[in-house]
Amino acid sequence: MNMPPLASGPEGPSSLRPLLDTVLEELGEGARARGGPLPAGGPGAVASRVRDAVGDVLPDEGDPDALRRLVRALAEGAADPADPLCAAHLHCPPLAVAAAADLAVSVLNPSMDSWDQAPAASELEAQVTRALANEVYAETPRGAGAYRHAAPPRGATSSHRPDALITTGGTESNQLALLLAREALGPGVRLVCGENAHHSLPSAAWLLGMPAPVIVPTPDGTLDPAALDTTLHGPLVIAATAGTTDAGLIDPLPEIADWCAQRGARLHIDAAYGGGLVFSSRHRDRLTGIDTADTVTLDLHKLGWQPVAAGLLAVRDKNDLTALHQHADYLNADDDTEAGLPDLLGRSLRTTRRPDILKIAATLKTLGRTGLGALVDQVCERAREFAQLVHDHPGFELHAPPTISTVLFRPASATDDAVAAVRRKLLTDGRAVLGRARAANRLWLKVTLLNPTTQPADLAGLLQLVEGTTPR
Repeated sequence: MNMPPLASGPEGPSSLRPLLDTVLEELGEGARARGGPLPAGGPGAVASRVRDAVGDVLPDEGDPDALRRLVRALAEGAADPADPLCAAHLHCPPLAVAAAADLAVSVLNPSMDSWDQAPAASELEAQVTRALANEVYAETPRGAGAYRHAAPPRGATSSHRPDALITTGGTESNQLALLLAREALGPGVRLVCGENAHHSLPSAAWLLGMPAPVIVPTPDGTLDPAALDTTLHGPLVIAATAGTTDAGLIDPLPEIADWCAQRGARLHIDAAYGGGLVFSSRHRDRLTGIDTADTVTLDLHKLGWQPVAAGLLAVRDKNDLTALHQHADYLNADDDTEAGLPDLLGRSLRTTRRPDILKIAATLKTLGRTGLGALVDQVCERAREFAQLVHDHPGFELHAPPTISTVLFRPASATDDAVAAVRRKLLTDGRAVLGRARAANRLWLKVTLLNPTTQPADLAGLLQLVEGTTPR
């Protein structure tokens, strides 16, 4: 039997080139066969095509054409976030430079659980996470676009400066945030969040054995600080949201921060969606108050155009992270640490993990703040334009102007059942991918615009498509 080629080492580049040609060719063939944002036919048809492509998952003899078959099947059966009519979820089309960097990570295969498995990657992660934490904790004067980086608390040393951890996304970041709150305030700390909060927050409280969370009603879609006055006494962690999943709304962060300061409560801000606004000089002031939070969740596989996964948890005081320290002699022996080898175990609850930092670093360095900010501004502007189209169309109803890049709308006078049916019809036919959200006791179609190449004509075409699918 011939030894299959390795991706790295002296023969790696020559082994990879023809395989990459195959992958790129079949990505194109699969997209052409799909012919739209989603494969047609619904789950049954997609499952049948995948079964035909895969055949025997583990045959006695290998198939040299397996890569070609499987990549084409996956591409043909994919939901393509780069298609302007694929606009349901917080699911972005990744930047080419980020995907290329991700390939380098797959080839080199560093493991971020000890320095001797990832020497350069561990240093890159340390530098980039510090820079991103400083970006999150830059202070924005209210009503202003300019901002400055926050200084450490009065009387504090440089050891109190911000830092950040790389995570798999908002769920892991929120779990870590509550774990740090529990370690800082004790096992009796109680989570208080709005009904608009991401489901991962009450789930994390359950997972960590914390008391049952207090869920505050959010009839207008955002957390009213006045409603916090009725919450329980004792140690509290208040979770605010900057970019709700359903409508992209942002809680009144400065007022919530003031309430936390008066009560001595810990503040976590879930900015998995809206955190990308930090890169935009035009929109950053919507996050005024974020620099006061003890912890902040950020997902760059949303408004950062990264391949999944690219999450972060930023902390205002990096000393909070000492609670995550663990010891395993084969990874961070005391004498190795004393000799200067970096200890990576306190950087994650995971052991083996890939260096997702490379794609993030390549994007930040290639585009800069101006380039990233322009992408953020572009999708926010497209959302505003789509909302105006809906508002001006007599056959549709707009829920509200967009806060970030999400628009809720529905055919005028349609029942909730009809709205749901329109969405499913478009999905089954493979013509458009729209989300759904419930607001004001009604069901709405949801468009989340994260594709910066979307044009006004695409938005008009999407509205016409929905109009043509709506029963009369």
